[in-house]
Amino acid sequence: MSMTAPAPTPAPSRLSLYLNLIRWDRPAGTYLLLWPTLAALWIAAGGFPGLHLVAVFTLGTFLMRSAGCAVNDVADRDFDKHVKRTAQRPVTSGLVSTREALVFGAALALVAFALVLTTNGLTIAMSFAALAISIFYPFTKRFLSMPQAVLGVAFSFGIPMAYAAVRGEVPAEAWWLLLGNLFWVLAYDTEYAMVDRDDDLKIGIKTSAITLGRFDVIGVTSFYVIALAIWGWTGWRAGLGAWALAGLAGAAAQVVWHWSLIRERRRDGCFRAFTRNHWLGFSVFVGVLADLAFR
Repeated sequence: MSMTAPAPTPAPSRLSLYLNLIRWDRPAGTYLLLWPTLAALWIAAGGFPGLHLVAVFTLGTFLMRSAGCAVNDVADRDFDKHVKRTAQRPVTSGLVSTREALVFGAALALVAFALVLTTNGLTIAMSFAALAISIFYPFTKRFLSMPQAVLGVAFSFGIPMAYAAVRGEVPAEAWWLLLGNLFWVLAYDTEYAMVDRDDDLKIGIKTSAITLGRFDVIGVTSFYVIALAIWGWTGWRAGLGAWALAGLAGAAAQVVWHWSLIRERRRDGCFRAFTRNHWLGFSVFVGVLADLAFR
């Protein structure tokens, strides 16, 4: 009886590699950027900000998150190969070269910049700062004890840009919303870091989960509470009412659920908490949307 060798697995297409590079099949990261940015747009405009700005910031968020993934994979390629979850990423596995990934990321960023050019001068100027922070973040894992704070600024910069695009200025409430969002990022990215803590300790990466140590669960929960408190106070100051409060209450209920997922520090629970975080942001956004719609 003859045995036939199994057919070799076909090499992935360039399209599938690029889609993998930008996490096309994992859109949760885009949502984490999108919901607070859209909430800021609505608050800044006092209602619907117009199709043009919604389109610019929605598409721009997707493009910049995708470009950020490409830069991050290049920066972390020597670390990712030591982590089972990331070892098969296109750049780490060698299927996409570092130059190719950077060119692709730059092309995406240029398209996003073309969208920003349809807004105003202040928003255009702020986009350069946003880009610089996004490029800087992946390298902070080498020397900052809590690089998630830099990610928090990068992931929150759409908020003041939204105000700039709507009002032509960035008032104090925009920076308060950014601060609240930064604490939200600290919360969910620490959950993410808890998944890879053992691997990160071996390879020498610095993360908030390592820095917080046995206070990680308390830290994450505190970050959530601070984020919701700042958002609630800022929303009240901006004139938001019961519907926005209901959205925050829905987010607070999810914080309790997240605590139950991460309190035993199991990898699957921490990863599940991280990947479900966009629902918390969605709850806050829907509350803002409803509040402004039913005034």
